[in-house]
Amino acid sequence: MDTLRALEAFVHSVELGSLSGAARALDTTQPTVSKLVAGLERSLGVRLLRRTAAGLSLTEEGQRFHERARRVLEDYGDAVSDAREGIQQPRGLLRMSAPVTLGQRHLNAMALEFLALYPDIDLELVLDDRFVDPLEERIDVSLRVGGPLPPDLVARHLGTWPRVLVASPAYVAARGKPRKPQDLLAHDYLRYAPGDDGVLLQGPEGTEVTVPVRSRYRVNNAVAMLDGVLGGAGISLQPTWMVAGLLAQGRLVRVLPRHTGPAQEAHLLYAPRRQLPLRVRVLVDFLADRVAKLPGAVRK
Repeated sequence: MDTLRALEAFVHSVELGSLSGAARALDTTQPTVSKLVAGLERSLGVRLLRRTAAGLSLTEEGQRFHERARRVLEDYGDAVSDAREGIQQPRGLLRMSAPVTLGQRHLNAMALEFLALYPDIDLELVLDDRFVDPLEERIDVSLRVGGPLPPDLVARHLGTWPRVLVASPAYVAARGKPRKPQDLLAHDYLRYAPGDDGVLLQGPEGTEVTVPVRSRYRVNNAVAMLDGVLGGAGISLQPTWMVAGLLAQGRLVRVLPRHTGPAQEAHLLYAPRRQLPLRVRVLVDFLADRVAKLPGAVRK
């Protein structure tokens, strides 16, 4: 157990960036963590950490040792979880990443519901539109919408949501509705930035057409873009999970309802492991159920 404690002190020091951070995580003191790491270095006969006024950094030997030490702790945690699963509730810290807008609109409420169901679990929700590599950034579960799927991760498909063209009733009253895709050229079109001009639409019987619309306004935040559409600034292509409620309320209307844009595919990504910790399994199952019920999903 002393060796495991020393490995925990070392791994936490590296990942939290300081001995004091590791001490807080392990509910002990900084001198204790320092002694544990120093003892581990003596037993190995190599220096693992450089300690400077600027903080901690790994030596070359420490870099090689860190990844294996982390896996040892994970395997030990898996073994303990497996042994205790029949008598204990899921417990421990979970870190999850997700796109910003999906997190704000839906996942935050799901996270609070999950915490109410599992009082012994702590959950950290990281909202970021960039791809977060679960293996590199110590994320237990990553919700990915669109984009290529990494081959070294398990990808559990959650659902498919088409993109639909929408506008506000005020915009349609002032500018009229396009009757065919090429009519979009005479309208204000809002799009996500960065990106090329043009919009790809799929029509009846699977026919595809690309309309070379030019967007005077681009924004790299989906909520800001949707606010622009609601304010009457133009037409936009939006995933159904984002706008189904607004369409039902009459705050938005469909434009070219027989056409849709490229669908969004949602997946849960997590590391391939022989035995997922119980806390990870219950989160994956919970999200698979809840996310698949988001409005506008297409069943395959």
